[in-house]
Amino acid sequence: MTGAHVLTTNPAGPASATDGVADPRLDTTHGPILYLEDITVSFDGFRALNQLTLYINDGELRCIIGPNGAGKTTMMDVITGKTRPDRGTAFFGQIIDLLELDEPAIAQAGIGRKFQKPSVFEELSVFENLELAMRTDKRTWPTLFAKLNGQQRDDIEDVLHTIGLPEQRRQRAGSLSHGQKQWLEIGMLLMQRPKLLLVDEPVAGMTHQETERTAELLLSLAGKHSVVVVEHDMEFVRSIARKVTVLHEGSVLTEGSMDEVQQDQRVIEVYLGA
Repeated sequence: MTGAHVLTTNPAGPASATDGVADPRLDTTHGPILYLEDITVSFDGFRALNQLTLYINDGELRCIIGPNGAGKTTMMDVITGKTRPDRGTAFFGQIIDLLELDEPAIAQAGIGRKFQKPSVFEELSVFENLELAMRTDKRTWPTLFAKLNGQQRDDIEDVLHTIGLPEQRRQRAGSLSHGQKQWLEIGMLLMQRPKLLLVDEPVAGMTHQETERTAELLLSLAGKHSVVVVEHDMEFVRSIARKVTVLHEGSVLTEGSMDEVQQDQRVIEVYLGA
């Protein structure tokens, strides 16, 4: 699957799917859930990330903006284990070293990623997509004979209402609108009970109404989850952002409120004024 990372772990207990359930070693007592320090990544001599240092607090919704080539995608690739940095450290909480884990282990630890293009199982219903994404044993034999228990059905119902698709539960996913597919894929991530969600350009191609609904959805997730949103739509960023980080040439150019960022002359020169 090329969209949301789907876990293949054993059930993680009775907590609701809309609440994060992650690696028991996850320690956020000092505040941050994600520590990136001095991360450098080079491709054929080009530095995609250049001594990037970034901290995301537990329960925070953070927006990441910046021009093309600023390092936003590479940053998410490092966090999810797709790319290994040349140097630097990356920790999930205070104890879990992301650079020691592969992609499935990072997803299992509690980090979920949604790519820009929605990737759902179009021939299956909305309900079946959420069921398939659930944290269960995905080996062939258990999958063939698996039956949903009451808690699992409740989890799917919770997510259906969270993403605003309870009336579409039996609808084939391929017949959904673009925005509804995006919400379904976010729902598939929520079924995996992540503590940290990485969301790439969630409103690209959406109608105004869908964009507003997506803003409401992401705001509703903050607190229960930490949410990092990479987006180019500045109106959308303003509607959800409490804190904005601007990347430029692989490093943090500045951080602050949307008003502070938009008034920063360096940001105007390298991004907003382009």
